[in-house]
Amino acid sequence: MEVFDLDGIPVFNQDDETAPPQRVVELKARVRAADAILFVTPEYNNSIPGVLKNAIDWGTRPYGDNCWQGKPAAVMGASPSPFGTVRAQIHLRQCLGTLDMLQLNKPEVLIGNAPQKFDSAGNLTDERTRESIRSLLAALANWTRRLQEKRIAAAG
Repeated sequence: MEVFDLDGIPVFNQDDETAPPQRVVELKARVRAADAILFVTPEYNNSIPGVLKNAIDWGTRPYGDNCWQGKPAAVMGASPSPFGTVRAQIHLRQCLGTLDMLQLNKPEVLIGNAPQKFDSAGNLTDERTRESIRSLLAALANWTRRLQEKRIAAAG
């Protein structure tokens, strides 16, 4: 698993889509090279953070150059709210459908009351949450393999 932090992804500007900033070029290359994408998001104002939406938009532009298309994807997130990131995940899943990503729907990982589940250094301390994440990662790996096998069978 490789992590791609969205620091440095600028606000999407259609005027720059044919000559995107280097950080956007890197994002698109990393997405294309990935077997699958795991989106990990907090929830802000019942939605996804603006930087995530900007990254999604950059990845689809210019028209016809959608790096997200056909990629297996899963979603998880953490929030201090007892509801976890349920609303952000619903919004993100709506975006992923529009991107033509192949979403894994279950298991869901909605980490609520996050401050009680992580230590001051950001390390996950809650074993039940850790197991939920393991299950999601295993399901995403299996989903990705199944999709790759179907593509190989269809091509051969």
